[in-house]
Amino acid sequence: MTDLSTDELRRYARHLAIPEFGMEGQRKLKAARVLCIGAGGLGSPITMYLAAAGIGGLGLVDPDVVEVTNLQRQILFGQKDLGRKKLEAAREHLLDINPHLDVQVYPELFTAANAMRIAADYDVIIDGTDNFPTRYLSNDVAVWLKKPNVYGSILRFDGQVGVFAPHLGAPCYRCMCPQPPPPGLVPSCAEGGVLGVLPGLIGTMQALEAIKLITGIGQPLLGKLLHVDTLSMRFRTLTLRRDPDCPVCGNTPTITEPIDYQGFCGISAAAPEVPAMTVHELKQLRDAGDDHFLLDVREPHERAISYIEGAVLIPLGELDNRAKEIPRGRRILVHCKSGGRSARAVSRLRELGFDDVWNISGGIIAWAREIDPTMAEY
Repeated sequence: MTDLSTDELRRYARHLAIPEFGMEGQRKLKAARVLCIGAGGLGSPITMYLAAAGIGGLGLVDPDVVEVTNLQRQILFGQKDLGRKKLEAAREHLLDINPHLDVQVYPELFTAANAMRIAADYDVIIDGTDNFPTRYLSNDVAVWLKKPNVYGSILRFDGQVGVFAPHLGAPCYRCMCPQPPPPGLVPSCAEGGVLGVLPGLIGTMQALEAIKLITGIGQPLLGKLLHVDTLSMRFRTLTLRRDPDCPVCGNTPTITEPIDYQGFCGISAAAPEVPAMTVHELKQLRDAGDDHFLLDVREPHERAISYIEGAVLIPLGELDNRAKEIPRGRRILVHCKSGGRSARAVSRLRELGFDDVWNISGGIIAWAREIDPTMAEY
């Protein structure tokens, strides 16, 4: 059994005082290694609480740098970290919390090419991501490696937590969600927003589930999905059942190695070709007095934050019903926040018979950064 140093005995005194936890639980934590995929809103409380609790090894996967919009919820980072690689800043902070921690960082995307290699040396996998391809990938890898997969998701005011582990008799994520939703149906946190304290709540629960799995205390959420509605502070626990026909954990699995997860989730490796122009080209057209119709397909609450003068707001979800408000015979330039929704709008307008339709690459965020730095970003 892993020994604890004199400093560790003092550090974890409040754990050691719990009869159901004590020395045995603390030694199990020190001997364990946890992989956290994502060092953002969920990854921040997950890694900070695991570090403080005395986990022995912690792996973090995230390719991003710290941006100002992260600071509303990603408590691993502060103002001084803006522009730094997330994992560089995260490692520094986590070792400040607990110098006994062994931190391994993977500043790369978690992909079908590297997932098995990265996850192999860890005892528990925690999914702190916000996209469906990575959720399915982390699930499948956890099933194949027989590791518990601690799942969490957040959007606006609601969150979910669960533990997927077929080798422990529980279902996997695919049993709950056999097929991903159509692309664009479920907004990301960047598009839909998230209350800053929500990932703190859900991520802390994920850290707690990992501790329970490692130490054997309590009843982990195996075969359960906990749904949290923070506006009413209502907690609902749903029972999940393993699907005997699941293609990954079922009786006769058909998926036994990593697949094209982007394609499985309907995200083409090469996005559908739509005519596009940069924000600089848009500015040149506006400065030259070009006759065009600028269409904003964001939501009203987004326009209240910032807008490009003269743009007409028709949210993407209302496009079909309000297409008659868009003039024919003029050039249509479409923007959203960063270019994703507007690309879908361009494709739909072309299907509706509009010919001269263009997507503004990078959306209003690119306009704010490259054309009008006084404009608010969100």
